[in-house]
Amino acid sequence: MRLKKWNSRVFAFSLAFAALQSFGAVYYVATDGNDSAAGTKDKPFATLNKANTVVHAGDTVWVRGGIYDLRDTVFFARYKMTAAIVLTASGESDDNRIHYLAYPGERPIFDGANLPVAAGTDHSDGTPEGAMYTSPIVISAKYLHLKGFEVRNTPMKHNSNSGVFLYASKHIFLENMDSHHNAGPGFFANDGAPDGGGHIFLNCDAHDNYDPLGWQGDGENADGFGAHYQKPGEGDTTKFIGCRSWWNSDDGFDFINQEFPVVLENCYAMGNGYSDYGLGNPKNGNGHGIKMGESTLGGGRHTIKFCAAWKNKATGFYANYTGVGSKWFNNTSYMNKDREFAMASTLFDSEGNRIAEVAPLTGDNAHVLKNNIAFPNKNSQVGECWEYIPSQNIDRYVECPAGENNTWNLKLDLTEDDFESLDDPSMTVTGEDLSKMAGILGPRNADGSLPDVGFLKLKKGSRAIDKGEDLGFPFVGEAPDLGAFEYGMSSSSTTSLFRKVVRNSRDLKSRSVKAFDLQGRFLGKVPVEYGVDFVPNKNVYLKY
Repeated sequence: MRLKKWNSRVFAFSLAFAALQSFGAVYYVATDGNDSAAGTKDKPFATLNKANTVVHAGDTVWVRGGIYDLRDTVFFARYKMTAAIVLTASGESDDNRIHYLAYPGERPIFDGANLPVAAGTDHSDGTPEGAMYTSPIVISAKYLHLKGFEVRNTPMKHNSNSGVFLYASKHIFLENMDSHHNAGPGFFANDGAPDGGGHIFLNCDAHDNYDPLGWQGDGENADGFGAHYQKPGEGDTTKFIGCRSWWNSDDGFDFINQEFPVVLENCYAMGNGYSDYGLGNPKNGNGHGIKMGESTLGGGRHTIKFCAAWKNKATGFYANYTGVGSKWFNNTSYMNKDREFAMASTLFDSEGNRIAEVAPLTGDNAHVLKNNIAFPNKNSQVGECWEYIPSQNIDRYVECPAGENNTWNLKLDLTEDDFESLDDPSMTVTGEDLSKMAGILGPRNADGSLPDVGFLKLKKGSRAIDKGEDLGFPFVGEAPDLGAFEYGMSSSSTTSLFRKVVRNSRDLKSRSVKAFDLQGRFLGKVPVEYGVDFVPNKNVYLKY
């Protein structure tokens, strides 16, 4: 069956909508498979490594549920890393990816507890011989789509080891992935090569990651999500949408030395800087919720919008001495131990040399803060900034940009009465796995979207309603509200454009669906014969 022509104002091409197999070859991987088998549903492969050797652009690998006990590694020489799974086969474009998908209704779990771990210890020159790191999954490819996997229990001896590691990759789409209890970051994107980046992390979770034995210190490197080392002007923007990060020993999201912009939308960070479900206090963990910077060359002007950070060991939203301002729109920061928003910045020359230890960013280079909630109003380097330039004998406070239409500008001292709820398992429970509890960090909806709960939402009559500036985002009422949650809209309204399937008999009978691209843009209505919600090779999501 062929789709009719879509609205020409958006797209003017047609898709072939048939069984999934029509888009390319289909393979299967299962815990009881055999890499000498044919890779069919009845005779599946045993490993993703085997699938990697046979797939081409347009192919789909269905991964059956169960625990994959990872015990063998291969050497990834480009990064001096051993890995249980190395994906190197590439798709051709965003419209012609290779897809590694959890079989419908099943959850593949890749467990690294028994992995042999690299133990390199010589860091004198920064590039010692031999394997230095270990990861369950390493991706060094272009145009892949991974969906529905759980990665856990990566061990360590000396170096922090990521659950999922992207190296010099391009346009990797990770969806509904859960990386937890690893001795290092949950996800780490290292785009230290030209023409990289452009990844999408959609509805992914990273939690309870802790590196107690690292050479850099107790808990120093176990972020939830990390994106680093992308040079100015090289590659494409990486986006994190609907992602959550909690109880990681270092930071929730960390983009230090990321010189190419990153976008965060509808993401949550809670309780970072702690371990052991909130009971542990790692000595060297930083504990910032969402951390940007240190952009030395002025390329890392990130966008953080509709995100929430609460109960982190340090700050909720942290600029981390960046040399260029980021855009902070409609975020909510609540009860972080240090500051809610910390825009600490510094100055660098064109070659990346520091010329001021601490200095406000002004003019076109300043941070842009609009429609944010700080509750309580604890801010640092906002409105009044410490300026410290030893070479000029400057040590003083000066006026600096404070943003517009934020709680601190409007002098809104919000209280509990402004919110639907400030009660959530993440605020009241320690020592237990929050992913199992009904709450903002609990089980996701069946489509992978964020749970819709009352925590941190504004209630009717809240003084933060209609107090924001129209920034071009959807809103209800006379003007946008402050904070991450617009009153009268679902907490997952934005991410639902990516993956929301609402079926009813009338719609199914008509066989008419709405189609959206990965940016949530409406493509038009299309007829459909098969009850699928994602067309693998076209990156199109359907809303019934």
